[in-house]
Amino acid sequence: MSQQLQRVDTLFVHGLGDEFLVVPMRDGDRLFRARVELSETSAGPRPAKFRIQDGSSEDPRQPDEFVEIARRAGRIRISQQTPKRARGEFQAMLEGYQLDAKVVRTCRLCANRGRYSPITGETAIKSDHEHICQDCAIRELERELSFTGQLTGAAQERLEELLLEVQDLDRITNLLEGNLDADLTKFDEISATTDEVDPVPVSDLDLHPGVQSLLEDRFDTLLPVQSLAVENGLVDGDDQLVVSATATGKTLIGEIAGLHRHLSGKGKMLFLVPLVALANQKHEDFEAEYGHLADVTIRVGASRLRDDGGRFDPDADVIVGTYEGIDHALRTGRDLGDIGTVVIDEVHTLQDEDRGHRLDGLISRLQYYTEQRADRQQEYGGAQWIYLSATVGNPRHLAEHLQANLVEFEERPVPIERHVTFADEAEKARIENKLVRREFDRTSSKGYRGQTIIFTNSRRRCHEISRKLDYPSAAYHAGLDYGNRKQVERQFADQDLAAVVTTAALAAGVDFPASQVVFDTLAMGIEWLSVQEFEQMLGRAGRPDYHDRGKVYLLIEPDASYHGSMDATEDEVAFMLLKGEMENVVAHYDEAQAVEETLANVTVGGSAVKTLNDRMLGDIPTKQALGRLIEYEFIDGLSPTPRGRAVTRHFLDPESAFTIIEAVHRGDDPFDVVADVELLDERD
Repeated sequence: MSQQLQRVDTLFVHGLGDEFLVVPMRDGDRLFRARVELSETSAGPRPAKFRIQDGSSEDPRQPDEFVEIARRAGRIRISQQTPKRARGEFQAMLEGYQLDAKVVRTCRLCANRGRYSPITGETAIKSDHEHICQDCAIRELERELSFTGQLTGAAQERLEELLLEVQDLDRITNLLEGNLDADLTKFDEISATTDEVDPVPVSDLDLHPGVQSLLEDRFDTLLPVQSLAVENGLVDGDDQLVVSATATGKTLIGEIAGLHRHLSGKGKMLFLVPLVALANQKHEDFEAEYGHLADVTIRVGASRLRDDGGRFDPDADVIVGTYEGIDHALRTGRDLGDIGTVVIDEVHTLQDEDRGHRLDGLISRLQYYTEQRADRQQEYGGAQWIYLSATVGNPRHLAEHLQANLVEFEERPVPIERHVTFADEAEKARIENKLVRREFDRTSSKGYRGQTIIFTNSRRRCHEISRKLDYPSAAYHAGLDYGNRKQVERQFADQDLAAVVTTAALAAGVDFPASQVVFDTLAMGIEWLSVQEFEQMLGRAGRPDYHDRGKVYLLIEPDASYHGSMDATEDEVAFMLLKGEMENVVAHYDEAQAVEETLANVTVGGSAVKTLNDRMLGDIPTKQALGRLIEYEFIDGLSPTPRGRAVTRHFLDPESAFTIIEAVHRGDDPFDVVADVELLDERD
């Protein structure tokens, strides 16, 4: 013993009921653990029993050995957590041997395990009614997380950062129960930014008098992104890719160009959007604002089955349409007249895995249509192309491919707070109700109540959440009929609704001036959001004319996924999205998509199919695609067969269509046909 204890740096003492735990330490390492009992003598308290612990067994030693250890110690430290009476007794015993001890604040959990872990105001973590060290607090947090569900590294790292920052374990564990303490849930804040742009006075614009007077009645100067567009050739007819955040005024750029060119006799305007809900809203807005200047019509995907209730007029001056609605018109040979301006809203849809190839093909086919018309009619000068997006990761590359001037404006009109809290599915509804109530009860400095958009992953869930909210709310999705959607839009605009609960329809631009966005899930359908989709959605929070700031809440269910095909959990995806960089707009098409676009390009362009394929963003091996179409008997030479026309008219996957046709010819059972088509999808 004496050999081993030639030097003891620290002797740590912690009271445990009627005995004391003592731990000699050298160079920060524990030499052993022992227990000491005191007894009262005529000389005062003295060591009565001394036992060295060895695993689960104890080795009794003479009490004098403890006194020798204490005398060899460079310093003696008594845990402040030792009861005051016991502490005084131990100090009196040491004084009997002319030894001093200092009472220090230590971690009780460490002390109970025989570890000396002093804590200070800077390192102590509050837990219940005591303070513990950072290591023990992290272990306690991990224990709580094991009950909640397995968190991924990024989520756990974030909670540990918050724990060390706020020094309160209870506040952090409350986050796992849906606590909405803003100081804890706040992940970061995206500051409001301004780009210095000299605003262009409306009076300086050289526009058709009808457009000029309309703008002068509404504005004195253009907004910054609009001014940049004018400086980059908007009025001169130059093609443009405009990349700017939500609510910065992008849409008006396309409207100015389209109306000016139409009234100047240069052709009609096509304004194309990805969703029927958006087309309906734009159609109504354009009729209200520009109906006295131009005839406005609408062409959506439903036109393939019915003629929009008589609403579509191909001779109208302004055609608002979905991508598929206009593409269907091209595939079926409809005459759209002289097109002077094409506005493609949400052009980042090009990178959508399912729909990107169709937008890519539509742009190529529409360019071919305008070029052919210009060749036939000398007085028609072709179209000006305006591409709009709030979120593009590689704008210069995309602008170069589209042969358009890049107009990029990085201003964010209001700051956006981004918050993260944890909750299971049942708890989410309670939190959403609280968030909606809290926001609607607030009024901005501009006099508007706070309203909320809740994004979720299914139409059924939209209605479930809406029914559980105390304040007026409504579900909003593509499954509602036109009249119901318009009613919801009007109610929200009139501030009669505290919240709308929606799927992806709102992410792509339907105009709801919300101050708060809540993500009930980070999935859309059975796929996780991309960074681009996430940024698009959170950009709905906060409008400069209505709100002082935007708020975004991510309600994360630990270890959750919503479909077997998802290869990550919601907490993992959350921090990937919050920290992720915008994806580049790139296009990778599988064989089925390449064959589908080639068939559409043959139908529209005939012998020009290779030209149409080559100018698309995605690479299409024309020779191989044509070979497959010949095999399917969907083309004869470079012309579509009647069967091929039917396939492309209905936007069918050629391989699936061929499988169905062959099965029908064989007289297969319909259920077997469906199974064969499903197997094709699984193979892909």
